[in-house]
Amino acid sequence: MYKQSFLRLILVFFVILALCFFVFGCVLLSQNTRNTEGAYAFVIGISQANQRDPWRLVLSKELQTEAEKHDELKLIFTDAADDIEKQKADIQRLLAYDVDLLIVSPCNAVALTQTVREAYRSVPIIVLDRVVDGYDYSLFIGPENRLIGRQAGKAVLALAKNGPVKVLEVSASSLSLVSQDRHAGFLEEIEKAPNVSLSSIHVEDGKRDSAEDLLRAMGEDLAGVDYIFAHTDYLALGAFKAVAALGYEHCKIISIDGFQITDGGLDLLARGAIEATITCPTGGKEAIQYALDILNKKQGVPKQVILRNHTVTRESLPQYRELLSQNLVPFQKEIHVGHAQIADEGGWRSANKDSIAQAAKAFGIDLESVDASSLIEQIEVVRSFIDEEVDIIVLSPIVENGWEKVLQECKDADIPVFLSDRKVMVSDDNLYYSFIGGDFIEEGRRAMRWVVSAIQPTLKPVRILEIQGTAGASPTKERNQGFLEVLSLMKAYDVVASPYGDYNFEGGYRSIMNYMEDTPNWDIDVIYSHNDDMALGAVKALKEIGIIPGSDVLIVSIDGIDPALKALKKGELNCVVECSPLFGPQLMKAIEDYMSGKDLPRRIITDEIVFTKNTPAQYFRGRHY
Repeated sequence: MYKQSFLRLILVFFVILALCFFVFGCVLLSQNTRNTEGAYAFVIGISQANQRDPWRLVLSKELQTEAEKHDELKLIFTDAADDIEKQKADIQRLLAYDVDLLIVSPCNAVALTQTVREAYRSVPIIVLDRVVDGYDYSLFIGPENRLIGRQAGKAVLALAKNGPVKVLEVSASSLSLVSQDRHAGFLEEIEKAPNVSLSSIHVEDGKRDSAEDLLRAMGEDLAGVDYIFAHTDYLALGAFKAVAALGYEHCKIISIDGFQITDGGLDLLARGAIEATITCPTGGKEAIQYALDILNKKQGVPKQVILRNHTVTRESLPQYRELLSQNLVPFQKEIHVGHAQIADEGGWRSANKDSIAQAAKAFGIDLESVDASSLIEQIEVVRSFIDEEVDIIVLSPIVENGWEKVLQECKDADIPVFLSDRKVMVSDDNLYYSFIGGDFIEEGRRAMRWVVSAIQPTLKPVRILEIQGTAGASPTKERNQGFLEVLSLMKAYDVVASPYGDYNFEGGYRSIMNYMEDTPNWDIDVIYSHNDDMALGAVKALKEIGIIPGSDVLIVSIDGIDPALKALKKGELNCVVECSPLFGPQLMKAIEDYMSGKDLPRRIITDEIVFTKNTPAQYFRGRHY
């Protein structure tokens, strides 16, 4: 009897112990257990928004699968269950475990910003899916949801073939920023077709069964719908079950996600349940790869990676699956690259040219770089590269408009175009392959945030003179956009003049002199210059008219060239927002990867910092431009 009681106690003990392991396993899910000190070189904490929706389950699986390739890694997962306060606590708990790096997929990016900012002071952080405000993280990896929405719209219009159609949009929560962005992009395309009627419903919990119930409840109202645009594969599956049950097989379905799982987008395509899916990769594999680069202190890690997505139809499904399964094969012959560059604008452009030329040499790539001073000249340069049948064209566009025709010519010639430093505005985003450069909008935001921190309105508004770059250039538009975005949230800050300085020293000098001709009595509190060369020209002009730069007027500029940082140390400039030109190695690596068959990100955004008089000295050393 006593023996049986003792055995029961032992059994209860082991059951409780097993339950403890299970509970902790929900929080401390990893590939291995750390029994021996030093068994793992790095421990990565992963704060998931939830562990129940299909997208995040796929993300967790990708993280685990990629980490299993590296014995030196241990992953620790937490599940916030879509509770922002729990996710904040999860991050603090992971920090207490002394992790080497955090990967955070926020359930609410805005609400989590401050927590991520504070954690970033302790460890590197990779943010996935939804970017937090500001730049207080090591790397962001995620999709461009507005573009995904546009691609879904194009897929519907391609299927509709200009006929009058009714479209039902089925999205998740109406409060979701992802849903809002996808809807906005979809609407951009659908509104181009006047004979398309659009209605929408929200499945607030985002579940397949809820989508099926809502659509079945529509009854005969669903009979007139020609196309359903579902924001996820699981919503698409629910929609398919509903239309099948109601007998409305004429209703065609387009989804987003394109997962390679049972009931995922590719499976639904293969079964004939949907007509097309827009892939939305999770970035799990890339997160682990970049985490290792960060932990091993490798150079050239970008600030943002915007993942590439594909429109996959029943017809293109075999080719897409082949793309997913193919192994990278190093390109055997010399790669010939034509670069349509911009004529010299100052120190930044010279450093950018040198970086690209040196990287091409290091990678063994045959680079032909041609400068141009106008849109017409650049178009002719691009056409000359088409005639030469180069492997890849790199374009640094002077202005963002006017490229539609020549980029279509590149596509027709089967020559991919990489955008370097500046963007283009085209109706078809697939006319170019990838963009590598800075985040101009964020640069503008950071400049205005510094202004707010440096000077407060008193009895009158703070008066700002904005020296813009070249009219029509993407850095000009976006640096202005980001600056005004933050300014609009503040009271008593006014931009009183916005001359164009064409990104050169003379343009900055001229902007100040012209303003003084119109306003003899100096009344400017802050000068915001879109680049350093114009700021330095403004400094020269201010000195000539007896105004002390950096004292009588505060000056914030963008780029981070060495002469500007020297002026910052002297007190003639007050803040410099970096926009690094030294992305030649990243560009050449991307070209090499593309030629080897790798599917590259849509955008690669370079890392940048903000320089002030309080910036540690080591960041000023070793500047190559």
